[in-house]
Amino acid sequence: LDKDITKKVSLAAANSINIARLLPQTFYYLYLSALLDGSTVSVPSGNFGNLTAGIIAKRMGAPIDQFIAACNSNDTVPQYLKTGKFEAKPSLATISNAMDVGDPSNFVRLLELYDDNVEKMREDIQGISFTDEETKQAIKEVYEKYGYIMDPHGAVAYLGLTKGSNLNKVFIETAHPAKFAEVVEEVIETKVPIPDRLAAYLDRKKNAIPLNNDFGVLKEFLLN
Repeated sequence: LDKDITKKVSLAAANSINIARLLPQTFYYLYLSALLDGSTVSVPSGNFGNLTAGIIAKRMGAPIDQFIAACNSNDTVPQYLKTGKFEAKPSLATISNAMDVGDPSNFVRLLELYDDNVEKMREDIQGISFTDEETKQAIKEVYEKYGYIMDPHGAVAYLGLTKGSNLNKVFIETAHPAKFAEVVEEVIETKVPIPDRLAAYLDRKKNAIPLNNDFGVLKEFLLN
């Protein structure tokens, strides 16, 4: 929004505040719909971009019956679905840290899609939240039973499946467990395999320019 910057530099937000992030994510749900006719999909939710993409796909015709907004302790939206009142909160730190959002920016998109009507939203979306301990227990149980290693965000979504009632239940994984190896390895008591494409970057030199948490400093950096 700063005209001095936009006259000189082209910038775009890389996270889900940018609709260009959501549009490719609709493909997950369209592909899923080609495999399953009718399903409950549990989505790990923080800033609610992925779930919003799912709702967009449903509006495009994807035969998804129900969405589960699976959250960690940052339960602003599940509380809204429960009470009908939206109350933004400071974010709480959890092991599923990409979901540590107390005031999700995509919530306004959900409100727009449902005409600011919580009853309409409840027809498609159920909200539920889980603690870190519940998340760790899910990682452990799934690994011991199936040999599948979940990251903490996918584990929250897996837990969300306890909320759905359809025969076809799907949970969305959004990150490789190697990104959260410290947490996951402690839980499953074994090493997490690192994909070759990730391992290739581990020994490279990190290039970073530290800046103070001040807009004026960032602006000066961008303009110079």
